[in-house]
Amino acid sequence: MPTSAPIYNDLARGPTGATGHWVKTQDGVRIRIGVWNTGTKGTVLIFPGRTEYIEKYGDAAQFFEKQGYSTVSVDWRGQGLSDRLQADRSIGHVINFTDYQYDVQAMMNTADAINLPKPYYLVAHSMGGCIALRALLQNISVEAVSFSAPMWGILFHPPALRLAAWSLSTIAYPLSATNMRAPGTSADAYAATEPFESNDLTYDKKMLDMMAKQLRTMPDWALGGPSLRWLNKALREMRHLHSLPSPDYPMICHLGSEEDVVDPRRIYSRITRWPGAQLKLVPRAKHEIMMECPKVRNAFYAETCAFFDSHQPIP
Repeated sequence: MPTSAPIYNDLARGPTGATGHWVKTQDGVRIRIGVWNTGTKGTVLIFPGRTEYIEKYGDAAQFFEKQGYSTVSVDWRGQGLSDRLQADRSIGHVINFTDYQYDVQAMMNTADAINLPKPYYLVAHSMGGCIALRALLQNISVEAVSFSAPMWGILFHPPALRLAAWSLSTIAYPLSATNMRAPGTSADAYAATEPFESNDLTYDKKMLDMMAKQLRTMPDWALGGPSLRWLNKALREMRHLHSLPSPDYPMICHLGSEEDVVDPRRIYSRITRWPGAQLKLVPRAKHEIMMECPKVRNAFYAETCAFFDSHQPIP
Protein backbone atom coordinates (compact mmCIF):
# COMPACT_ATOMS: atom_id res chain seq x y z
CA MET A 1 0.00 0.00 0.00
CA PRO A 2 1.16 3.57 -0.63
CA THR A 3 2.58 5.63 2.23
CA SER A 4 2.57 9.41 2.58
CA ALA A 5 5.14 11.34 0.53
CA PRO A 6 5.80 15.08 0.28
CA ILE A 7 4.19 17.07 -2.48
CA TYR A 8 4.91 20.78 -2.94
CA ASN A 9 1.63 22.15 -4.19
CA ASP A 10 2.62 25.78 -3.62
CA LEU A 11 5.37 25.35 -6.23
CA ALA A 12 3.13 23.19 -8.43
CA ARG A 13 0.31 25.74 -8.50
CA GLY A 14 -2.08 22.80 -8.58
CA PRO A 15 -5.61 22.42 -7.21
CA THR A 16 -6.05 22.22 -3.44
CA GLY A 17 -5.95 18.83 -1.78
CA ALA A 18 -2.86 17.42 -3.50
CA THR A 19 -1.47 14.24 -1.97
CA GLY A 20 1.88 12.49 -2.40
CA HIS A 21 2.48 8.76 -2.15
CA TRP A 22 5.59 6.59 -1.84
CA VAL A 23 5.26 3.18 -3.47
CA LYS A 24 7.66 0.33 -4.11
CA THR A 25 7.74 -1.11 -7.60
CA GLN A 26 7.80 -4.83 -8.30
CA ASP A 27 11.59 -4.67 -8.65
CA GLY A 28 12.06 -2.79 -5.38
CA VAL A 29 12.53 0.84 -6.51
CA ARG A 30 10.82 3.54 -4.42
CA ILE A 31 8.96 6.01 -6.60
CA ARG A 32 6.82 9.05 -5.79
CA ILE A 33 3.28 9.50 -7.11
CA GLY A 34 1.30 12.75 -6.94
CA VAL A 35 -2.49 12.98 -6.97
CA TRP A 36 -5.04 15.74 -7.43
CA ASN A 37 -8.30 13.91 -6.71
CA THR A 38 -10.56 16.78 -7.67
CA GLY A 39 -12.77 15.52 -10.51
CA THR A 40 -15.45 12.87 -10.96
CA LYS A 41 -15.57 12.26 -14.75
CA GLY A 42 -12.42 10.17 -14.68
CA THR A 43 -8.68 10.45 -14.01
CA VAL A 44 -5.94 11.73 -16.29
CA LEU A 45 -2.66 9.84 -15.92
CA ILE A 46 0.26 12.15 -16.76
CA PHE A 47 3.43 10.44 -18.01
CA PRO A 48 6.16 13.13 -17.74
CA GLY A 49 9.27 13.48 -19.86
CA ARG A 50 12.90 12.89 -18.99
CA THR A 51 14.21 15.17 -16.18
CA GLU A 52 10.67 16.09 -15.10
CA TYR A 53 8.84 15.81 -11.77
CA ILE A 54 5.26 15.78 -10.55
CA GLU A 55 4.98 19.44 -9.56
CA LYS A 56 5.75 20.61 -13.08
CA TYR A 57 2.20 19.57 -14.00
CA GLY A 58 0.24 21.50 -11.37
CA ASP A 59 -1.10 23.86 -14.03
CA ALA A 60 -2.24 20.85 -16.06
CA ALA A 61 -4.08 19.49 -13.03
CA GLN A 62 -5.79 22.86 -12.64
CA PHE A 63 -7.14 22.70 -16.18
CA PHE A 64 -8.23 19.08 -15.90
CA GLU A 65 -10.02 19.89 -12.64
CA LYS A 66 -12.04 22.60 -14.40
CA GLN A 67 -13.10 20.01 -16.97
CA GLY A 68 -14.12 17.51 -14.29
CA TYR A 69 -11.07 15.23 -14.23
CA SER A 70 -8.76 14.12 -11.43
CA THR A 71 -5.03 13.88 -12.17
CA VAL A 72 -2.22 11.54 -11.15
CA SER A 73 1.45 11.83 -12.12
CA VAL A 74 4.75 10.17 -11.26
CA ASP A 75 8.42 10.79 -10.69
CA TRP A 76 9.96 8.11 -12.90
CA ARG A 77 12.77 6.07 -11.39
CA GLY A 78 16.02 8.02 -11.56
CA GLN A 79 14.40 11.46 -11.46
CA GLY A 80 12.38 13.81 -9.26
CA LEU A 81 12.28 12.51 -5.69
CA SER A 82 12.10 8.85 -6.72
CA ASP A 83 15.12 6.63 -6.13
CA ARG A 84 18.11 7.76 -8.17
CA LEU A 85 19.99 4.86 -9.71
CA GLN A 86 23.49 6.32 -9.53
CA ALA A 87 25.61 7.80 -6.74
CA ASP A 88 25.83 10.95 -8.88
CA ARG A 89 22.16 11.95 -8.81
CA SER A 90 22.64 14.43 -11.66
CA ILE A 91 23.03 11.57 -14.18
CA GLY A 92 19.80 10.29 -15.72
CA HIS A 93 20.07 6.50 -15.64
CA VAL A 94 18.06 3.34 -16.13
CA ILE A 95 19.12 -0.31 -16.24
CA ASN A 96 16.64 -1.32 -18.95
CA PHE A 97 14.18 1.02 -20.63
CA THR A 98 11.36 -1.45 -20.06
CA ASP A 99 11.97 -1.06 -16.30
CA TYR A 100 9.82 2.08 -16.54
CA GLN A 101 6.88 -0.30 -17.00
CA TYR A 102 7.31 -1.31 -13.34
CA ASP A 103 6.68 2.36 -12.51
CA VAL A 104 3.61 2.38 -14.76
CA GLN A 105 2.20 -0.67 -13.00
CA ALA A 106 2.87 0.88 -9.58
CA MET A 107 1.10 4.06 -10.72
CA MET A 108 -1.93 2.09 -11.90
CA ASN A 109 -2.02 0.03 -8.70
CA THR A 110 -1.91 3.21 -6.63
CA ALA A 111 -4.72 4.82 -8.61
CA ASP A 112 -6.83 1.74 -7.93
CA ALA A 113 -5.80 1.50 -4.26
CA ILE A 114 -6.86 5.07 -3.46
CA ASN A 115 -10.02 4.77 -5.57
CA LEU A 116 -9.35 7.46 -8.13
CA PRO A 117 -12.37 7.96 -10.36
CA LYS A 118 -12.58 5.86 -13.50
CA PRO A 119 -12.28 5.71 -16.44
CA TYR A 120 -8.58 6.45 -16.86
CA TYR A 121 -7.11 8.56 -19.66
CA LEU A 122 -3.48 9.12 -20.56
CA VAL A 123 -1.46 12.26 -21.34
CA ALA A 124 2.15 11.50 -22.26
CA HIS A 125 4.94 13.97 -22.98
CA SER A 126 8.31 13.31 -24.66
CA MET A 127 10.01 10.34 -22.92
CA GLY A 128 6.65 9.66 -21.32
CA GLY A 129 5.34 9.11 -24.84
CA CYS A 130 7.87 6.34 -25.40
CA ILE A 131 6.96 4.72 -22.07
CA ALA A 132 3.26 5.15 -22.91
CA LEU A 133 3.53 3.46 -26.30
CA ARG A 134 5.05 0.38 -24.64
CA ALA A 135 2.33 0.46 -21.95
CA LEU A 136 -0.41 0.69 -24.59
CA LEU A 137 1.07 -2.26 -26.45
CA GLN A 138 0.83 -4.11 -23.12
CA ASN A 139 -2.87 -3.19 -22.83
CA ILE A 140 -2.80 -0.55 -20.11
CA SER A 141 -6.34 0.13 -18.90
CA VAL A 142 -7.08 3.58 -20.38
CA GLU A 143 -9.83 4.77 -22.70
CA ALA A 144 -7.78 7.15 -24.87
CA VAL A 145 -4.37 8.84 -25.06
CA SER A 146 -3.12 12.35 -25.84
CA PHE A 147 0.55 12.66 -26.80
CA SER A 148 2.69 15.79 -26.58
CA ALA A 149 5.85 15.58 -28.72
CA PRO A 150 6.33 11.85 -28.01
CA MET A 151 9.90 10.56 -27.94
CA TRP A 152 9.67 7.91 -30.65
CA GLY A 153 12.96 9.17 -32.06
CA ILE A 154 15.62 11.67 -30.95
CA LEU A 155 17.03 14.50 -33.05
CA PHE A 156 20.81 14.78 -33.16
CA HIS A 157 22.66 17.94 -34.22
CA PRO A 158 24.43 17.41 -36.54
CA PRO A 159 22.66 14.23 -37.75
CA ALA A 160 26.00 12.39 -37.91
CA LEU A 161 25.94 12.33 -34.11
CA ARG A 162 23.25 9.64 -34.31
CA LEU A 163 25.81 7.09 -35.51
CA ALA A 164 28.27 8.28 -32.87
CA ALA A 165 25.62 7.90 -30.16
CA TRP A 166 24.86 4.35 -31.24
CA SER A 167 28.52 3.42 -31.57
CA LEU A 168 29.80 4.97 -28.35
CA SER A 169 26.94 3.75 -26.17
CA THR A 170 27.34 0.23 -27.57
CA ILE A 171 31.13 0.12 -27.31
CA ALA A 172 30.90 1.29 -23.69
CA TYR A 173 29.33 -2.01 -22.57
CA PRO A 174 32.44 -4.20 -22.51
CA LEU A 175 34.41 -1.28 -21.13
CA SER A 176 32.02 -0.98 -18.14
CA ALA A 177 31.61 2.69 -18.96
CA THR A 178 27.85 2.86 -19.50
CA ASN A 179 27.28 4.62 -16.15
CA MET A 180 29.19 7.64 -17.45
CA ARG A 181 27.30 10.71 -18.57
CA ALA A 182 26.80 10.82 -22.32
CA PRO A 183 29.43 13.08 -23.94
CA GLY A 184 28.20 16.52 -24.87
CA THR A 185 25.66 16.61 -22.04
CA SER A 186 25.88 18.55 -18.80
CA ALA A 187 25.35 17.96 -15.09
CA ASP A 188 23.16 21.07 -15.05
CA ALA A 189 19.36 21.00 -15.33
CA TYR A 190 18.55 22.45 -18.75
CA ALA A 191 15.43 24.39 -17.73
CA ALA A 192 17.30 26.06 -14.87
CA THR A 193 20.39 27.14 -16.80
CA GLU A 194 19.60 27.58 -20.50
CA PRO A 195 19.05 31.23 -21.53
CA PHE A 196 15.53 31.92 -22.74
CA GLU A 197 16.79 33.14 -26.12
CA SER A 198 18.39 29.79 -26.98
CA ASN A 199 16.07 27.33 -25.23
CA ASP A 200 14.39 24.50 -27.17
CA LEU A 201 11.43 24.14 -24.81
CA THR A 202 9.06 27.11 -25.00
CA TYR A 203 8.37 30.58 -26.37
CA ASP A 204 6.84 31.55 -23.01
CA LYS A 205 9.47 33.17 -20.79
CA LYS A 206 7.17 33.09 -17.76
CA MET A 207 6.86 29.33 -18.01
CA LEU A 208 10.61 28.84 -18.40
CA ASP A 209 11.13 31.11 -15.39
CA MET A 210 8.58 29.06 -13.44
CA MET A 211 10.51 25.84 -14.17
CA ALA A 212 13.80 27.49 -13.22
CA LYS A 213 12.30 28.76 -9.96
CA GLN A 214 11.01 25.28 -9.11
CA LEU A 215 14.47 23.78 -9.64
CA ARG A 216 16.24 26.50 -7.68
CA THR A 217 13.82 26.02 -4.80
CA MET A 218 13.99 22.22 -4.91
CA PRO A 219 17.44 21.30 -6.27
CA ASP A 220 16.75 17.63 -5.47
CA TRP A 221 14.39 17.62 -8.45
CA ALA A 222 17.16 18.64 -10.84
CA LEU A 223 18.60 16.20 -13.38
CA GLY A 224 21.34 16.66 -15.94
CA GLY A 225 22.28 14.66 -19.00
CA PRO A 226 21.68 10.91 -19.31
CA SER A 227 24.14 8.08 -18.91
CA LEU A 228 25.48 6.18 -21.90
CA ARG A 229 23.39 3.23 -20.77
CA TRP A 230 20.19 5.31 -20.73
CA LEU A 231 21.03 6.56 -24.20
CA ASN A 232 21.71 3.09 -25.59
CA LYS A 233 18.62 1.55 -23.99
CA ALA A 234 16.45 4.44 -25.21
CA LEU A 235 17.72 4.12 -28.78
CA ARG A 236 17.10 0.37 -28.72
CA GLU A 237 13.61 0.79 -27.27
CA MET A 238 12.61 3.40 -29.85
CA ARG A 239 13.92 1.23 -32.70
CA HIS A 240 12.04 -1.78 -31.39
CA LEU A 241 8.80 0.14 -30.89
CA HIS A 242 9.09 1.55 -34.40
CA SER A 243 9.01 -2.01 -35.77
CA LEU A 244 5.75 -2.87 -33.98
CA PRO A 245 2.16 -2.25 -35.11
CA SER A 246 0.15 0.47 -33.42
CA PRO A 247 -2.05 -0.35 -30.42
CA ASP A 248 -5.82 -0.19 -30.67
CA TYR A 249 -6.59 2.97 -28.69
CA PRO A 250 -8.08 6.33 -29.69
CA MET A 251 -5.15 8.74 -30.00
CA ILE A 252 -4.48 12.43 -30.53
CA CYS A 253 -0.96 13.85 -30.87
CA HIS A 254 0.26 17.46 -30.65
CA LEU A 255 3.56 18.46 -32.24
CA GLY A 256 5.06 21.95 -32.31
CA SER A 257 6.14 23.52 -35.58
CA GLU A 258 9.52 24.34 -33.99
CA GLU A 259 10.19 20.89 -32.52
CA ASP A 260 13.92 20.37 -32.08
CA VAL A 261 14.23 17.66 -29.43
CA VAL A 262 12.35 14.58 -30.66
CA ASP A 263 12.31 13.38 -34.26
CA PRO A 264 9.10 14.44 -36.09
CA ARG A 265 9.73 11.84 -38.81
CA ARG A 266 9.12 9.01 -36.36
CA ILE A 267 5.90 10.70 -35.24
CA TYR A 268 4.66 11.13 -38.82
CA SER A 269 5.48 7.49 -39.52
CA ARG A 270 3.58 6.27 -36.47
CA ILE A 271 0.55 8.42 -37.25
CA THR A 272 0.24 6.88 -40.73
CA ARG A 273 0.21 3.43 -39.12
CA TRP A 274 -2.29 4.19 -36.34
CA PRO A 275 -5.87 3.92 -37.65
CA GLY A 276 -7.96 6.89 -36.61
CA ALA A 277 -5.04 8.78 -35.06
CA GLN A 278 -5.19 12.58 -35.11
CA LEU A 279 -2.10 14.75 -35.53
CA LYS A 280 -2.31 18.41 -34.51
CA LEU A 281 0.59 20.49 -35.85
CA VAL A 282 0.86 23.51 -33.56
CA PRO A 283 2.18 26.74 -35.13
CA ARG A 284 4.87 28.65 -33.25
CA ALA A 285 5.39 26.02 -30.58
CA LYS A 286 8.55 24.31 -29.37
CA HIS A 287 8.95 21.00 -27.54
CA GLU A 288 6.93 21.74 -24.39
CA ILE A 289 3.36 22.16 -25.65
CA MET A 290 2.01 22.19 -22.07
CA MET A 291 4.55 24.88 -21.10
CA GLU A 292 3.99 27.05 -24.15
CA CYS A 293 2.29 30.44 -24.42
CA PRO A 294 -1.24 30.53 -22.93
CA LYS A 295 -3.03 30.26 -26.29
CA VAL A 296 -1.06 27.13 -27.22
CA ARG A 297 -1.26 25.27 -23.92
CA ASN A 298 -4.92 26.15 -23.36
CA ALA A 299 -5.75 24.82 -26.83
CA PHE A 300 -3.87 21.61 -26.02
CA TYR A 301 -5.84 21.08 -22.82
CA ALA A 302 -9.18 22.01 -24.41
CA GLU A 303 -8.65 19.68 -27.37
CA THR A 304 -7.40 16.88 -25.11
CA CYS A 305 -10.37 17.14 -22.76
CA ALA A 306 -12.84 17.30 -25.64
CA PHE A 307 -11.17 14.18 -27.07
CA PHE A 308 -11.42 12.38 -23.73
CA ASP A 309 -15.04 13.50 -23.32
CA SER A 310 -15.82 11.97 -26.72
CA HIS A 311 -14.42 8.64 -25.54
CA GLN A 312 -16.33 8.27 -22.32
CA PRO A 313 -17.42 4.61 -22.09
CA ILE A 314 -21.07 3.92 -22.81
CA PRO A 315 -22.92 3.06 -19.55
